[in-house]
Amino acid sequence: MPGLTLIEKLAARFAVGLSPGGVARQGDFLTIRPRHVMTHDNTGAVMPKFRELFKAADGSPGTLRIADPSQPVFAIDHDIQNTTPENLGKYARIEKFAAEMGIDFYPAGTGISHQVMVEQGYVTPGSMVVGSDSHSNLYGAMCCLGTPVVRTDAASIWATGVTWWQVPPVARLTLRGRLRPGVTGKDVIIALCGLFNRDEVLNHGVEFTGDGVACLTIDQRMSIANMTTEWGALVGLFPFDEVTRDYLHSRADSFAAGSRPGVRREGSKGLYTRADVDAWWAARAELRPDADASYAVDLELDLSTVVPHVSGPNDVKTMSALPDIEAQRVKINKAWLMSCVNARYEDLVQAAEIVRGRRIAPGVEFYLAAASAEVQARARASGHWQALLDSGATELPPGCGTCIGLGAGTIKAGEVGISATNRNFEGRMGDRNGLVYLGSPAVVAASAVEGYICSPVKFEIAAPRGGVKRPPPRPAAAAAVTVIDGFPSVVRGRLWFMDRDNLNTDGIFAGKHTYNDTLTPRQMAEVIFENYDPEFRAKAKPGDVVLGGLNFGTGSSREQAATALKYFGIPCVIAASFSETYKRNAFNNGFVCFECPDLVGFLRNDVEQTRVGTPVKSAMVGRVEIDYKASVVRLTAPGGVVRPFAFSPLSPVAQELVVAGGAEAVVRRRLAAGA
Repeated sequence: MPGLTLIEKLAARFAVGLSPGGVARQGDFLTIRPRHVMTHDNTGAVMPKFRELFKAADGSPGTLRIADPSQPVFAIDHDIQNTTPENLGKYARIEKFAAEMGIDFYPAGTGISHQVMVEQGYVTPGSMVVGSDSHSNLYGAMCCLGTPVVRTDAASIWATGVTWWQVPPVARLTLRGRLRPGVTGKDVIIALCGLFNRDEVLNHGVEFTGDGVACLTIDQRMSIANMTTEWGALVGLFPFDEVTRDYLHSRADSFAAGSRPGVRREGSKGLYTRADVDAWWAARAELRPDADASYAVDLELDLSTVVPHVSGPNDVKTMSALPDIEAQRVKINKAWLMSCVNARYEDLVQAAEIVRGRRIAPGVEFYLAAASAEVQARARASGHWQALLDSGATELPPGCGTCIGLGAGTIKAGEVGISATNRNFEGRMGDRNGLVYLGSPAVVAASAVEGYICSPVKFEIAAPRGGVKRPPPRPAAAAAVTVIDGFPSVVRGRLWFMDRDNLNTDGIFAGKHTYNDTLTPRQMAEVIFENYDPEFRAKAKPGDVVLGGLNFGTGSSREQAATALKYFGIPCVIAASFSETYKRNAFNNGFVCFECPDLVGFLRNDVEQTRVGTPVKSAMVGRVEIDYKASVVRLTAPGGVVRPFAFSPLSPVAQELVVAGGAEAVVRRRLAAGA
């Protein structure tokens, strides 16, 4: 047998029920007990799910119990500019629940949840930390197996301490050389998103290695690991090296000095000492992949060939070298320096050095929010924060805010903006008719003062140099499968083709609705595809099937992108490929989705069906019969010709989740059995 990747080793560490000496391999389904599970504003939506798990058979409320109160961490960050009684009431209920259950709690204004998790000692090398947020990949910067889960998983972990996880295929990315002066971690991950943009790492765990890793600071590693999410990966794991050790020592010193935010309960794991760090360092050999580990794909990037890049507009994987777009003098109306990818101290220093003694250009609004209150205090003490404010920047509290289209500074129709955030999906940061580009803090700051997208340092146009080695994919073959009682053998309906790769969750269910916990299922159904195709709801009807392209459901981990389609009456979504987090949300909520790339390929190549007339975002291309027993989709196109397309059989586990109505019912049965 081949050796193990580091991701496989860490998965085995946190697996429950492995036999002594047992290992975890890519593709294995595991029951995991992570060190921590983080929730933020969505804690308010997880709480009723958690309560449902303890209800008696007659519907009466049961006695609530957190399996391990040191495991959950609550950090409020998303909608903190919203001071309505409703939102403040929600925050108060979350804080009260945390106190009653003995859970560590960080209130609004502490900082963005991922930054708080790292700063406050919850993320450590060799651990596994999950979060009910798609950017939980960030924890990989600390050699921690960080990966997103969804709200239903969070409720399950609160109640039982465990949830399920499938070990992903693992990619190895070898970084060579050193970054040029003026090039940042954000430039690296934007280059990766653009260079390897054909699903090379979709739903993979990525392990970073090579001599180039040593030149990257912790802040740069956090930026890169954070945006492996947008690249399509589930994990972005850096090695435990001297850079990591030195950062951990600095945090241990900070803990020893006292004066920390938030509330930590008895038994909290949000703390470590220098002695702890030294012990981890002494055992670091355990945190390396085996020399003969097997990887699903091998990638390589020469860091010395990376120049600043921007992505967009309104698409993370559309990449332009800065010198190229700078020549176009793309005028901007707004600039944003904020978010969990780029608002740390190093980022603020870089931006302050560019704007110091200058003013932002007329007609430009520049919005500023630190990753945490601690980061902001440090930048203020060193004078960098004031330099940014003196340039004309508008200060916002340390949180997510505009990045998800909440609070001040959202983009308006017809405007153009440059952002240091991690997503620029259509409609995410405001009006769907605004254009948003992504860039590094340096690019954002320089653009704010010049009034158009530019870099503070001039570079020659150059393409990043990299390579990829991957075995060819195996085509799907039709296979008979047992359909369990209660699961439909056949589904029939009209087929709506949404010919868009990377159709993201903001396009399916807008971020502005995500934290409105009062929406009914009917109201949720009324806003599906609002940012992608607002006309779809008027054309479609219950029973219709949706077909997407590659990486359908990428982006946020919001479950409503699946449940709202279910509430509309859509029986399933088919796509060439899915974000694994989207699939997790779908099946955890009893909603079917499966991959059929041959069907998508056929429609894209069939001129008569997809290329006649004015292109539309949602095209009704015929009727389908989904035969789950035979694992075949039969498309009846206009004209009556029937064509079959095979898909991978739906597993009994997936069917059971759908029949049960979702994972909550399964967990409820488990709790009842153990009572």
